[in-house]
Amino acid sequence: MSELRALIFDVDGTLADTERDGHRVAFNAAFREAGLDWDWDEALYGKLLAVTGGKERIRHYLDHYNTAFERPAALDEFIAELHKAKTRHYLDMLKDGAIPLRPGVARLLAEARAAGLQLAIATTTTPANVVYLLESTLGRESVEWFSVIAAGDVVPAKKPAADIFEYALRHLGLPAEACLAFEDSANGVRSSVGAGLRTIVTVNGYTRDEDFTGALLVLDQFGEPGSPCTVLAGPAVEGGYLTVEQMKQWG
Repeated sequence: MSELRALIFDVDGTLADTERDGHRVAFNAAFREAGLDWDWDEALYGKLLAVTGGKERIRHYLDHYNTAFERPAALDEFIAELHKAKTRHYLDMLKDGAIPLRPGVARLLAEARAAGLQLAIATTTTPANVVYLLESTLGRESVEWFSVIAAGDVVPAKKPAADIFEYALRHLGLPAEACLAFEDSANGVRSSVGAGLRTIVTVNGYTRDEDFTGALLVLDQFGEPGSPCTVLAGPAVEGGYLTVEQMKQWG
């Protein structure tokens, strides 16, 4: 077994439940601001989450759900401007502290730092989204806890491609077997497992029924003392909450 040396986290849905009441709301605000009558309700957004990347999600929506929309000649620029506005609305929500971390996240990060493990981010969201989430929930200094923040367009192929995790591993300077990845979706697991990473999944309302083949462990959350997690697949979690010590035992 290889010694555990780093933890690599997805962001949206993993560190915080950002999708339904964060990104979706921000998309709709951007649409209204642009004078569009588009509205992504919870059910539609759940379908759109099959596509990773905000700009890619807008294009998929036009291709499959709003084909009657008269596209501007400069479609790429139009989508990019919509996404830029969406990011601004989302960052405003983060600044207001409207999006908390999921249960157990802060504790697990603190345990990892105390154990001397490196921390990294591997996400398709923008770098600004990552920074504002960390600063609004863990304090300004928390950004420095992460040796690598692999985010946004640093790689051309987004999840489920393995590129973003491979990028994180290269910049950590570690082999996949020395790390654990944390994801919340089937696309995320395909990406992390494709990079050779053992992966722990924490599901959310949108992803609970997805296929997590290849994951080491599937939980409903990381859990806290007095607020246990539920194991949906994989080994038992002692005490009802995930700890660094347990993960070290898994090699």
